[in-house]
Amino acid sequence: MHITHAFDTVLTEYPESDGQPMAENTIQFRWITTIQGGIDALFSDRDDVFVAGDLFWYPIEGDNKTRVAPDVMVVFGRPRRDRGSYMQWREDGIAPQVVFEVISPGNTALEMIDKLEFYDTFGVEEYYLFDPQSMTLKAWQRNGERYLRLLKENPVRSPRLGLSFGIEGETLVITRPDGRQFETFVEMYHRAEKERERAEKEHERAEHLAAYLRAQGINPDSI
Repeated sequence: MHITHAFDTVLTEYPESDGQPMAENTIQFRWITTIQGGIDALFSDRDDVFVAGDLFWYPIEGDNKTRVAPDVMVVFGRPRRDRGSYMQWREDGIAPQVVFEVISPGNTALEMIDKLEFYDTFGVEEYYLFDPQSMTLKAWQRNGERYLRLLKENPVRSPRLGLSFGIEGETLVITRPDGRQFETFVEMYHRAEKERERAEKEHERAEHLAAYLRAQGINPDSI
């Protein structure tokens, strides 16, 4: 996503869109939605964790040009509710603690350096940069006042999220604290369908057994 840096004392409107698409291709879109949806589901029982995708983050009040729209951002300590943008001064001054970017063919090296500087400057604790084309993952985690690039870790563990991110073959495997892995929506649908079919077969078997017992003069409810 496009980043601009400037201070404007006249304009005080904060646009909610830059007119650019959320993703440039289906691969990028699939990974953005998988990461955002998986993290949102992970913290679905908490009202103080806000998870968003492709949402403008404005860190400075009165400055509508210094902004960035992370592919995915996670904010602990803020209510789970809808927003048109994330204006930090209206959010108790809390910056997103975790940010993800999924690289697309249109992203330039200069743009990604600019984003890294932005996230470092405005206090992001953990920054993950995933390239689905080359299947590489880069990670930075804050160490005091500076970012520390994690060079050899695979998988990489997120202290904030409790997740691990590892490149395995031709995919990025994201593992929850309970050992379950993130799934795409299609994968979740197929798994749910299999569970439904299994439950139906179990019900049919139970019904057949109950009918057999009744035919033998046995009340199945008494067993």
